[in-house]
Amino acid sequence: MDVDHSQYVVVGAGLAGAATAWQLAAAGHEVTIVERGTPADEAGSSHGSARIFRYAYPSEFYTRLVTRSRALWSQLEAASAQTLITSTGAVDWGLERDPAALTAVLEQVGIEHELLSQDEATARWPQFNFETKVLWHPQAGVIDSERSVEAMVVQAQRNGARLLTDWDLTAVERRGHGYTLRSADGRRIDAERVVIAAGGWLPKLLDLLPLPSAFRAGLPHIEVRQEQAYHFRYRENHRWPTFIHKNLQIQTYGLPGGRDADFQGQKVAEFNGGKLLHSAADQDGTVDAKNRDRVINYVRRHHPGLDPKPYAETTCLFTNTPNEHFVLDRCEGLTILSPCSGHGAKFAPLIGALAAGVATAADATAGRTLVPEPFLTGTTHAGATR
Repeated sequence: MDVDHSQYVVVGAGLAGAATAWQLAAAGHEVTIVERGTPADEAGSSHGSARIFRYAYPSEFYTRLVTRSRALWSQLEAASAQTLITSTGAVDWGLERDPAALTAVLEQVGIEHELLSQDEATARWPQFNFETKVLWHPQAGVIDSERSVEAMVVQAQRNGARLLTDWDLTAVERRGHGYTLRSADGRRIDAERVVIAAGGWLPKLLDLLPLPSAFRAGLPHIEVRQEQAYHFRYRENHRWPTFIHKNLQIQTYGLPGGRDADFQGQKVAEFNGGKLLHSAADQDGTVDAKNRDRVINYVRRHHPGLDPKPYAETTCLFTNTPNEHFVLDRCEGLTILSPCSGHGAKFAPLIGALAAGVATAADATAGRTLVPEPFLTGTTHAGATR
């Protein structure tokens, strides 16, 4: 079988991989994207039409990154002539969410917001039951994840990138100053440098990579969960924002479901409420009945504007690190990329730009200087980012 060649190979055509390929190709590099299925298909983490875009973080670091990412989203929307982020605004509340602390961060960064009393928020959004003060920031919205992936792949292709689908990676071998990648059906690509952006498949693929033991030991533990999300019909024609609600009993998030829910309802899920997997290869698409009951009971208590009987449900993948930071680092010619822990979608264009910078740096040490410190392997930062 003929051997293919490419300067850069990006493994994975989800949000992170598509963004990286777009940025690499736009900079004039020869790029091949290999995807085990098709871009943003249901076996990965980037399928569907509904992901939250928000600015509210307890960390000023992440809020400032959102502002940088939004500028790149605008570039992508202009280039693709479509709206990829629909404005809805967002509400955050709950004792464990600490709306006042989030407000302080938005104030510091200069993001439009209001901190409302429980009564003020209830008057504005009677479809919710609030038990604390509520943070509102109107620039939040919903990302159409699937169309965003498609748009970034198209931009990469317009700049010369190739997309190879049904390319199931089974081996990565050192070859002189580069690498040989092999697929399950016998195809082969020789590459100078490789970017691994495989989402929930990353734990399985790490075993295939020729990484030094010290670098591998420095990677954080990567946990994959099969999450569940449910769609609940709107009782009335309220304008629904996205939300994050965190109390001592449960942490949930919700957003208008978009095409995934025929625009008829709110998508609601428990954060990290799904079962643990070794990797995405172990997902079975089965919704856990106990999780369904927990979320239904939650909706009954806190969302009077929703019919508490879900009319649709789905599973998805969450790939987590212990501190919810991302992984973006390089060892020799291999760049490892995992913008994960359930909050990476909003950063996709920026992550692509950072990953492209790391992958193209003259050496791995130089590449590290391009990456915000919390994303580097071997660094430790206390506190959850959500």
